[in-house]
Parts: sequence; structure tokens; C-alpha cells
Amino acid sequence: MSDPRLHAPATTRNRDPILEVLREVLPPEGDVLEVASGSGEHAVHFAAALAPLRWIPTDVDEAALASIAAYVREAQLPNLAAPRRLDLLAPEWPTSRVDALVAINVIHISPWEATVGLFDGAARLLPPGAPLVTYGPYAVDGAHTAPSNAAFDASLRARDPQWGVRDVTELEALARPRGLSLERRVPMPANNLTLIFRRQPIG
Repeated sequence: MSDPRLHAPATTRNRDPILEVLREVLPPEGDVLEVASGSGEHAVHFAAALAPLRWIPTDVDEAALASIAAYVREAQLPNLAAPRRLDLLAPEWPTSRVDALVAINVIHISPWEATVGLFDGAARLLPPGAPLVTYGPYAVDGAHTAPSNAAFDASLRARDPQWGVRDVTELEALARPRGLSLERRVPMPANNLTLIFRRQPIG
């Protein structure tokens, strides 16, 4: 039987800088839903480091779900849930409430409608004060943060016209009417950013 586990080289490079931010912004306990978990390597690393937080990995791709399940079985972590199928474009998600949402390298390699779905989901699932954490390359005020990001954006759009590096201003405009506000913008290695949105009190 072939090994279903996938390996994403970038995971090894970025997991500890991302973990450092997560330690600061996630609640001390509760459920964290990771959207588009990919190989599942981040999920194992973060669950091991952030107990007693319960990490819930998800994806829409069957190969990714098989990979995540294999890593979950291997890790045997009590706070790492089995993967769930989640389509950001679906009106119903496989949970009704979580204490945090995390999306790593999702927004630039999916249609804009998926980002809308992500923020719609955050508005539905997150209680006031809870964070939505996104990581990846972003433009700021209409300009790329580095020439390499501009080249990366061009290559993404050549592969799929619906993909591309999004501007932080676009995301703020999407977040605001959904009761989310951008709390922090954290510079990361390789010209990436971590964005921390926070669910605002209702009323």
C-alpha cells in the first residue's frame, strides 16, 4: 500500500515563525479550525505545541484529506482531531462554533469567492473577541512588498486567472461588514505576512 502522506517543503521553513505568532494570538484553550490544511504537517506541529487547544484540520481535496488522516494516526495526539471535509464555498461547514480560525497559504491560491467564503464562515462561527489568522503573501496599499512577490503574483495568475496575491486593503473591506477588524499585520520571513483579524462584539 502506498503512503498517502504528502510533504510540503515550505511547511518546514515557515511552521515555527507561524507558531510564534499563534502562541501570542490564539486563546489558551478551545477549538481551532484550520481551513485547507493541505498535507497536514502544520496541524501536527501546531497541535503538539499548543495543547490543550484542540486542532481541527480540514480540506476539500481527497488526497489532502488522506494525507492529513495518515499524519493524525501517526501523531496520536489527544488534541488533534480527525480531518473534516470543508469547502469554503459551501454555505454549511462541518462545525457551528470554534474559538479561532487559521488559514495558511490559502487566499492567494484560490478564487476570490473562497476568500469571501472564509470571511463569511468566520462571521458565522467565531464568538466576539475570537481571531481569524491568515498567512501568505499580500500586497499593501496597491503595491507588492517585494519584487519576488510581484513575480509570484504573475505566475499564479498565469496558472489560474482566479488566483493571485490579494491586497490587505481588499481583505479589510471584506472583513468590516462581517464584524471583523484587522488587529495586527505581522511581517514574516520570505516577504509573507500574518494577518490577525478579530471578531468584534455584536451590537
